[in-house]
Amino acid sequence: MVISTPDRYIHYVSRCWVGKSHDYRLLKHKFPPELGWFKNHTVRLDLGYQGFEKDYECQEVMIPKKKSIKRKLNELEKKQNKEKAAERITVEHAIGGMKRYRILSDRLRIHNCKMYSDAVEVCAGLWNFYWNN
Repeated sequence: MVISTPDRYIHYVSRCWVGKSHDYRLLKHKFPPELGWFKNHTVRLDLGYQGFEKDYECQEVMIPKKKSIKRKLNELEKKQNKEKAAERITVEHAIGGMKRYRILSDRLRIHNCKMYSDAVEVCAGLWNFYWNN
């Protein structure tokens, strides 16, 4: 999980979790809803965080509309999803900036979760240093 601002600065990188973990479950574990973490912020999320607006208090939540099996998205919903994706692209650019160091995009044969998390944090720090200079 990566928390970034629109200027592509990475503020938070979570430690890795062993096994399958849902993004939203990880968020609720690291940032308990009752503490008001995002109260004064506009939050841009992807579809992995369905239910965020019910549990967290924030200024504005931008999460795309999910199509159902029975119903496709109409043209207005598709247009709104595109606008939300255009707002969220800076986060994807920050994640891509971390991957430029290739340790995250190539096969990494480290089975130690702490060491892998440290490598991710170093990549985030290098990206922040590169982007702000």
